[in-house]
Amino acid sequence: MPLSDLRRDYRWGALRRRDLLPDPIRQFQKWFDEAVLANAVEPNAMTLATASAAGQPSSRTVLLKGLDERGFVFFTNYEARKGRELAENPRAALTFYWREVERQVCVCGMATRVGREESEAYFNSRPSGSRWAAWVSKQGEVIPNREFLEENLLEVKTKFPGDKIPLPPYWGGYFIVPATVEFWQGGASRLHDRFRYTRQSEGGWLIERLAP
Repeated sequence: MPLSDLRRDYRWGALRRRDLLPDPIRQFQKWFDEAVLANAVEPNAMTLATASAAGQPSSRTVLLKGLDERGFVFFTNYEARKGRELAENPRAALTFYWREVERQVCVCGMATRVGREESEAYFNSRPSGSRWAAWVSKQGEVIPNREFLEENLLEVKTKFPGDKIPLPPYWGGYFIVPATVEFWQGGASRLHDRFRYTRQSEGGWLIERLAP
């Protein structure tokens, strides 16, 4: 089938101004809970877009691991490409897409590292295999083969046996402080419903309907 013939009409629901909560974090939590109830596949998966100081963009899928009044929290290797780009240019964007409920949320804001104590608390909650992997993988670097990883894993397991696996100095969390949050509900005949929250300098949020 030609790519131009691939299309889907959206009929799951509608979004009206009266449906929206005044705070986008609370509205996101509401939608997230509904995506979970709809058995969305990995509802906390989000596309993270970053850019270098020169403006070269890059994107990848990461997992949302926290949500509070600060914003959206994820954890990663600070020395990976996304970490290097956020150090140069802290502006970032997130996109969530929940096919099961025909919804998308787009977030734009500034990235800030979470505290070391918070990173340690999350790191220690991960399975041992994930913690060993954080020590093994120099994320994004060129490696010779799969055996290289497996040999490094054996060395790390020997160095940190059992459950005593410390947090690597180059690993931790970020939270994205949102400046704008857009909620998109798929609509029939491409007449989607879109609302954007924009943070106001005096506090609070401006909510505006956008053309689809």
